[in-house]
Amino acid sequence: VQLQAFGGGLVQVGGSLRLSCAASGSISSTNNMSWYRQVAGKQRELVASVTNGGSPNYADSVKGRFTISRNNDKNTVYLQMNSLKPEDTAVYYCNIRWWDGRTLSNYWGQGTQVTVSS
Repeated sequence: VQLQAFGGGLVQVGGSLRLSCAASGSISSTNNMSWYRQVAGKQRELVASVTNGGSPNYADSVKGRFTISRNNDKNTVYLQMNSLKPEDTAVYYCNIRWWDGRTLSNYWGQGTQVTVSS
């Protein structure tokens, strides 16, 4: 399984960016796709997640500003980021995982840098 993320970049405070991540390979039809972010020297943190049939889940710090969505046919997850703040600066990683009853499958994308300048 491979995940390819796109869409990072440099944006000013208050601006918007849209990240996308496409998963390919042998993927369970029931899975969870997420976005995490990490700042150097800190732990990776969950930003948002969504199952292929459920409601999205967001970190408190991004509620009302970020929107996660997915295209199940394309195994692609998106993260629309609005009203960006300097503290949103991080490397953003997409993730896909599923449980088949015996094994947890867990895969990460390569990361894409988001920099919010003030």
